[in-house]
Amino acid sequence: MMRLGGNTFSDLCAKELELCGLREGEVVAVLTQGDERLDYADAFLSAAEGMGATAFHVRLPRQSSSLSGDSGSWTVGTTPLGDNRPAVEALKAADLVIDTMFLLFSKEQLEIQGAGARMLLCIEPIEHLVQLFPTRDQRERVEYGGELLGKASELRFTNRFGTDVSYRIGVYPVITEYGYTDQAGRWDHWPSGFLFTGGADDGVNGTVVIAPGDIIYPFKTYAQTPIHLRIESGRIVDIHGELDADLLRDYMASFEDEKAYGIAHIGWGLNEKARWSYLATDRRGLGMHGRSFYGNVLFSTGPNQEFGGTNDTQCHVDVPMRGCSLFLDEQPIVVDGDIAVEEMKAPGLVAAG
Repeated sequence: MMRLGGNTFSDLCAKELELCGLREGEVVAVLTQGDERLDYADAFLSAAEGMGATAFHVRLPRQSSSLSGDSGSWTVGTTPLGDNRPAVEALKAADLVIDTMFLLFSKEQLEIQGAGARMLLCIEPIEHLVQLFPTRDQRERVEYGGELLGKASELRFTNRFGTDVSYRIGVYPVITEYGYTDQAGRWDHWPSGFLFTGGADDGVNGTVVIAPGDIIYPFKTYAQTPIHLRIESGRIVDIHGELDADLLRDYMASFEDEKAYGIAHIGWGLNEKARWSYLATDRRGLGMHGRSFYGNVLFSTGPNQEFGGTNDTQCHVDVPMRGCSLFLDEQPIVVDGDIAVEEMKAPGLVAAG
């Protein structure tokens, strides 16, 4: 068992399960695939049993493409669980499901949540789990942002490179991620620290300019040259620029799917412990430092089934952007990469980006 100072990884998982409200007598299921993250399964199972829960392990024999390494295509929505009804039914019977595969955007995840199971995604390197361990203060700030976002009808964001795009919102729900879940049917990701919603399918219009230093996932790179995206009625209709634009254009075209050009979620980061610079020295994991860093605007393309939408493309691009300003019904929320609303500010913090 990996030791973290004077504690073990199982001890850390027990702290996480406490935040998730695990009670004696509840049922915890841990989902893995192939030989991936068996140490995570062992740690969660030990922690759950130590808290008086009933725990079991669902290990699928077939492994999908890795999302967390330096190789493998980053496709979403389709996993080996889709062909395994007995496993789905077993997971639906649990109170809490620990997902180490990445079920997000899949029909199976929505079915498991619909049965009332709360779900926690955990695939990041253990060091990242320690660095970005969630707090109740972070939850309060993220939920406050969620309330603001849920009341708004228009979101607009800009940057000094020429971004100016508006979203008609209120059609889809707000999703908050603060790193744990204690509510039936709710999903979260350990670690995280941001919130987002989706624009109406035909309600996003304007220009997004991905600037040098913005992070492009799944490439796990910092943009070196500006990428200009023209968006009309919720769809990217033009991508132009230099090398980075060529790469993005070719990547999206490789899916041979018109839905790949749809606009997905939009939101902002609130995790003051996450670092924009982390990717420069550590490319492991899905990239939660990059997605969560304080004051970023997280622009995304592709699937929106997590909101109840119909875009089921496997092409998903996330772009945490620095130095942006974001407005809800003209109220400034993020200004030049810093949080402008007092209730969401991290005490004594200078913006991480």
